[in-house]
Amino acid sequence: LQSLRHLWLDDNSLTEVPADALGALTSLQAMTLALNRITHIPDRAFTNLSSLVVLHLNNNRIRTLGTQCFDGLHSLETLFFYDNPIQFVGQSAFQHLPELRTLSLNGAAEITEFPDLTGTKSLESLTITGARITSLPTTVCDQLPNLQVLDLSYNMIQSLPSFRGCEKIQKIDLHHNEIEELQADTFQGLTSLRSLDLAWNKLSSLNPLSFSSLPALIKLDLTSNRLSYLPVSGLHGLTHLKLAGNEDLQELLVMELPYAFQCCAFVSCEKHSSPWDRDNNHNGKDDFGRREGILSNQDHEDFLLDFDDEPKSHHTVQCPFRPCHHLFGSWLIRVGVWVIATLSLVCNTLVMVSIFLSPSFLSAVKLLIGLLALVNSLMGLWSATLATVDALTFGSFGRYGARWESSTGCKLTGFVSIFASETSIFLLTVAALERGLSIRRGKAAEGKTSTGTLRLVAALCFLLGLAITLLPLLGDYGVSSICLPMPYEEPSSLGFMVALVLVNSLCYLIMTVTYARLYCSLEKGEPDNLWDCSMIRHVAWLLFTNCLLYFPVAFLSFSSLLKLPSVGPEVVKSVLLVVVPLPACLNPLLYVLFNPHFREDLGLLHRRTRGALHLSRPRRLSLISLNSEDAEKQSCDSTQALVTFGVSEEEEESRGAGQQPSAEAHHPPFAFIPCR
Repeated sequence: LQSLRHLWLDDNSLTEVPADALGALTSLQAMTLALNRITHIPDRAFTNLSSLVVLHLNNNRIRTLGTQCFDGLHSLETLFFYDNPIQFVGQSAFQHLPELRTLSLNGAAEITEFPDLTGTKSLESLTITGARITSLPTTVCDQLPNLQVLDLSYNMIQSLPSFRGCEKIQKIDLHHNEIEELQADTFQGLTSLRSLDLAWNKLSSLNPLSFSSLPALIKLDLTSNRLSYLPVSGLHGLTHLKLAGNEDLQELLVMELPYAFQCCAFVSCEKHSSPWDRDNNHNGKDDFGRREGILSNQDHEDFLLDFDDEPKSHHTVQCPFRPCHHLFGSWLIRVGVWVIATLSLVCNTLVMVSIFLSPSFLSAVKLLIGLLALVNSLMGLWSATLATVDALTFGSFGRYGARWESSTGCKLTGFVSIFASETSIFLLTVAALERGLSIRRGKAAEGKTSTGTLRLVAALCFLLGLAITLLPLLGDYGVSSICLPMPYEEPSSLGFMVALVLVNSLCYLIMTVTYARLYCSLEKGEPDNLWDCSMIRHVAWLLFTNCLLYFPVAFLSFSSLLKLPSVGPEVVKSVLLVVVPLPACLNPLLYVLFNPHFREDLGLLHRRTRGALHLSRPRRLSLISLNSEDAEKQSCDSTQALVTFGVSEEEEESRGAGQQPSAEAHHPPFAFIPCR
C-alpha cells in the first residue's frame, strides 16, 4: 500500500486516528476521516504523510488537538475541522505547514490565544469563530502575508493591532466581539480590502482616518455599536453601508451621495424591507459555516438596508430626478424626447441641404438660418443620445448610472448640448439685428451686401458659445444623469449661472426691441423698399417661439438659484428634457412649412440634380440631331423671357426713382416677395 494516494475512511465509527496503520502510506495525497467518532488528535499522528494534500476531519467529536498533531504535513493545503466540538488547540499545532491554504476552527470554546502560525505563510483563508480570543498578535500579518479572508467573529477581541502587511486581504469579519476603538493605522495599507464587518461590537471611537486608505472597500457594516460620529474619508467607493443600532448617531439625518442614482437603494427601503444577514444576530454557534471560500456569493447579493429594528429611522428619501429604473421618468417624456430628436435631426438636415447645396443666391439671413440649423441639429443629437441610453438601460438604469455619468460620452453629450443652446441664442440675436438693419438699406443695398462681415460675426458667435461651454469644465460643477452640469453651492459656480441667465435674457430683450422698432418702421415707411420680407417674417416667428419657450427655463433657473420651493424635481426634469430642446425642433419646422424659400431652393436643387444625372447619361446621336432644333428654340425663348423680365423691372424701378436705367444694377436670381 505504499503507492496508495487516496484513502476514504469516513463513516466508520472510528474513535481514534489509526496512526500506526497510516505510517507506511508515504504516497498518500488525500484522506478523509469525516463522520467518525474521533475525540482527540495526538501528537505526530500524521508524521510520515509528507505527501498529504487534503485532510478532512469534519463531523467528528474532536475536542482537543495536540501541540504537534500535524507535524510533518509539509504538503498539506486543505484542512477541514468544521462540525467538531473543539475546546482546546495546542499553541503550536499549526506551525510549519508551508502549503496550507485553508484553516477553519469553529466553536473552539477553550482557545483563548491566537494560534502560532509561524511557518504557515501560504494560508489564504483563516476562520476561528466561537472562541475566547481577546487579542491578536502584532505579527499576524508577518506570519500570514498571503491571507485573503479572515473571520474572527464571535470572540472576545477588545483591541486590534495594525493589519499593515496583509496587502492581499479582501474580507475581514470581526462581528460580535468587544472592540471599542479603531486607530488610524488599524487598516492602513489594505488596498485590496472589499468587505469589513464590525457589527455588534462596542465601537465608540473612530479615528477620522480609520478608513482613509481603503480604496477597494465596498461593504462596511457598523450595525449595533455605540457610534456618535462616522468618518467618511476613504469611503468614496462604498456601495453597502449598515449603521442600524447606533442609538447615539442621531444627527445623521441627511446623506449626500456622489451619484443621484445611488439613493435608489434607500427608496426601495421605503417600499419594502428585506433583512440583510439578519441571522447573524441570533444564530450563534449553530451558524458557524463552511467559510473556506474566498469572497463567496455575497458580492452578488442585492443590498437592502434593514430598518425593521428601528422604525424611527424611516424618513422620506428625496432623489434628484430619481433615475432608479429609467433615465426618463414617464412615457410622456420618453415619447416627447424621441419625437423631438427625430424631427430635429431630419428637419435641420433638410434646411441645411436646401440652403448650402442649392444653386440659388446665399444671402446673409439665409446663411444665419443655415448655421442655426447646424447648431439645432447638435441639440437634436443630445436628445437622441439620451433617448438611446434610456432604451438600452430600460428598467435597470441604476446599475449603469455611475459609469454613464462619469463616462466621456456623457461629458461630450453635455458639452454639445450647452454649446448648441448658447450658440443658437447668439445666432438668432445676430439674425434679428441683421433684419432690423435691412430696413435702412433697401433693395439695391441688400443685393450688394457681402457675407464676409456676417461670416465673421457668426464665427464670433461660435467662439463665444464655445467659451461659455468651457467655463463649467474649469469650475466646481457636478454632473447629472442627463449630462447637464449642475453647480455646487460655491459662489463662483452660482455666479456663473446667474451671469449666463442674465446674458441670455439680455439677448432676447435685444431681439424683442429690435423687432418692435422694425415693425414700427414698417408701418411708417415704405414696405416695398424691403427685400424678401418672408425672411423678416420667418425671423419674427423664430423670435416669438424661442422667447416663449425660454420663459419656463428662465423661471426655473431663477427659482433654483434663489432656492424657491416652487416646483418639484419631476417638473424640472420635464423642462430640461422637453422644453429646452424643443426650439431645435420647431425652428426648422417653421422654415420647412411656412417659408417659400425652402420649396424654391429645394426645387432648384432637385432640377439641378436631375439635370446633372441627365447630362451624365450617354445620348444617342440620332436623338441629338432630332431634338437640337427644338432645344435651341426653347433656349432662345427662355433667354428672351428672362431678359424681358429683367429689363422691364429695371426700367420700372428707374422711372419710379426718377433716374435712367443703369446697366450695372444688381438682380438676385429669384423674384422678390412684397411686404404687403
